[in-house]
Amino acid sequence: MYEAIVFDNDGVLVELTEMALHRRAARDTFRHVGVDDPADEHVEAMSIGVTVPKLQAVCDQYGLDPDRFWHERDELMARRQQEAIRNGEKGVYDDIGVIDAVERPMGVVSSNQQATVEFGLQTFDLEDHFETIYGRAPTVESLRRKKPAPYYLEQALSDVGTTDALYVGDSETDVEAAHAAGIDAAFVRRPHREGEELSVTPEFEIDGLTELPAILDGKRPASD
Repeated sequence: MYEAIVFDNDGVLVELTEMALHRRAARDTFRHVGVDDPADEHVEAMSIGVTVPKLQAVCDQYGLDPDRFWHERDELMARRQQEAIRNGEKGVYDDIGVIDAVERPMGVVSSNQQATVEFGLQTFDLEDHFETIYGRAPTVESLRRKKPAPYYLEQALSDVGTTDALYVGDSETDVEAAHAAGIDAAFVRRPHREGEELSVTPEFEIDGLTELPAILDGKRPASD
């Protein structure tokens, strides 16, 4: 089953970044662009799950240029996450070794920054496992292209030369992006997703990467 496997990064291969880091980086971004006391709700809005309308609305509140603000935010967020990886605060999951046995082309598609994703995969000696790796550039346009939009996933599928692929993710937007790209999805219910209800149905729901071999061998039935 499946000619290729594409993985989300954070929450699937690499541990999630602490929300406190996201908030600190967002608050520091405001300071870098001359806003010393941003409202807490605006810091929260720029911490994670940012969309173009959210970005525009927040920047309008302070008379900021969205392109400049977002470039500053993404560059700072990438540096902070790289520090967390370097300091051992953000590691890989215990089941990461499963990918050693996957005899198919593999890729990574993440909504995190390209600089963050590449740094983590290089640090953990994982980069050579993947034929293609996509994160976001520090641009507003990248927000329009991130999941659940299939843009980056479709780029990865083109790189590996097939649409007979499985996308492995840990969020509803991962499942939505996979289906928008016309491929199947495996939802990894890590502890941080325990009890989360999905409004979309993945083809597979698994507790960890150790269940992937059964799917690839056709021994794991799809979800009802």
